[in-house]
Amino acid sequence: MIDLDGFLPADHRARVVWAFVEGLDLAAFYDRIKARENSAGRPPVDPKIHLSLWLYATAENVGSARAIARACKSDLAYRWLCGGVSTNHHSLSDFRRDQDDLLDDVLSRSVAALIAEGLIDLEEVVQDGTKVRAAAGRGTMVGAEGLDRLEAAARWRVHRLKEELESDPGVSDRRGRAARERAAREMTDRAAKARKTYETLQAEKAKAARKHRQAEEKKSARKVSRSDPEARMMKFADQAHAPGYNVQLAASGLFVVGLDVTQRHNDTGLAAPMIAQLETRYDRVPKRLVVDGRIATQSEIVELSQHPKGAIEVIAPVPAEREDLKPESRRRRARRKAGEPEAIKAWRSRMQTAEAQAALGRRKLIETINAMVKNRGMGRMLVRGRRAVQKVVILHALTNNMMQAHRARSPA
Repeated sequence: MIDLDGFLPADHRARVVWAFVEGLDLAAFYDRIKARENSAGRPPVDPKIHLSLWLYATAENVGSARAIARACKSDLAYRWLCGGVSTNHHSLSDFRRDQDDLLDDVLSRSVAALIAEGLIDLEEVVQDGTKVRAAAGRGTMVGAEGLDRLEAAARWRVHRLKEELESDPGVSDRRGRAARERAAREMTDRAAKARKTYETLQAEKAKAARKHRQAEEKKSARKVSRSDPEARMMKFADQAHAPGYNVQLAASGLFVVGLDVTQRHNDTGLAAPMIAQLETRYDRVPKRLVVDGRIATQSEIVELSQHPKGAIEVIAPVPAEREDLKPESRRRRARRKAGEPEAIKAWRSRMQTAEAQAALGRRKLIETINAMVKNRGMGRMLVRGRRAVQKVVILHALTNNMMQAHRARSPA
């Protein structure tokens, strides 16, 4: 028996991961285990092991259950985390797929513990959105005709499978037959989701056309991805257009305290939902919310200033105004500002202070987080569907917070 512990350096990242997971309350994970002593069922893998493997893999820019399973047989760190317990890509994938609500609860509990430790201060929270590419290419985007072909192909596949099984029930082993049935079922499900998404997009286009008819007529027809129907065509920082998701992160310092995966092309109007999430997670709200000029609308600024848990100051740039106006236009602007809610007037005044400008400068911290998580693989998804993407983002948030807490506790 090889002494894996003796070969793994004392300061290895795998030890950091294991120490972090050992400090978590995973009782809810154990409650879901169906196999019990003296009862039928395959012995389950300890949730600590699965969570540790996913967190370590995320830190190492590995996002595939199959890649982790291979590493568990050959890589020292992964083998050390397994502790002699055998696992496979099915159980790893099932853990990430089935435990999303519990993983989200782990994020809330771990952040609450960091707040109690004094490493996180929720007085000021910064929010920003970053786009991630979906597990689908531009070539998967189809319109009405493409959807018809996809649905026809799904029906043909199911029909062929039924014919095959009826003509020769023993055509293949049970595992191979189950795999083909699963593939046919997944193709049918994707076709149904794609059709539903397409109808939603068409309804959105019709609604927008009622207000902006000429603008909508100039736009190309709405399309949906046949690979990931929940993804949306988005414009990325490199000016490329591809299927993707808009990930909203809220941070205190370099710690992620809130997150959401949306299908929105822009961030406008997402400030209030994030504050509501923080209240649900921690039963408190920040005193300041720092955002760029696109996220918080004026109605949200007013709403947050009247929050039941306490007034929240929004720190957001005031949009630049034209100076080359005629006298009458200037007077109309002045009258409009005079009639604004007091919260908006206070926001305009606040943004002229040095303190508010300094707070805006702290937005770069969340941009640092965005860069770090994308360097660990969050920029391109390997899973399909908004819910699955949300689980991946939660793992990245947990990994980020784990690493930041380790750095904060380590002696300089």
